[in-house]
Amino acid sequence: MTQLDQFDRKILAHLQDDARLTNNDLAERVNLSPSQCSRRRQRLEEDGYIRGYRAVLDREKLGYTLVNIISVTLATHNRDNARHFAELLSRLPEVQEAHALTGEMDYILKVVTPDLRSLSEFVNGVLLPHESVQHVKTAIVLESLKEAGGLPVRQTASGRA
Repeated sequence: MTQLDQFDRKILAHLQDDARLTNNDLAERVNLSPSQCSRRRQRLEEDGYIRGYRAVLDREKLGYTLVNIISVTLATHNRDNARHFAELLSRLPEVQEAHALTGEMDYILKVVTPDLRSLSEFVNGVLLPHESVQHVKTAIVLESLKEAGGLPVRQTASGRA
């Protein structure tokens, strides 16, 4: 992978804000010719800096009014158990994020549900019966102060632009 320069970072920042930008619009915003911009964008895709493009959907308009943070402790700590749990999560579209942790709990999940009944069915009907799960704690988000935004691509790893 190549080192990112200021133009690459600007391209990434603008595409992160609006992936529907045409190449001409993007080139104008980053102050490059359209051909240079197109080559850089293609390189950023090939090098894996851009993993894909997607639409950001409105969770509430689609009926997912509850955001839930669920901590999970596994029954036993071995690779097979962790793999079985990861396979379960990969099949559950309501799981928006899943992170393996150090410390008291093994995983923390961000799960969306339409209502409390659906949350109860998810916890009691899906998570708890799974052979890899020992303990589950659930918290309902009252207010989201900041949700998944973009990465700070305008900065270098050292934090300077």
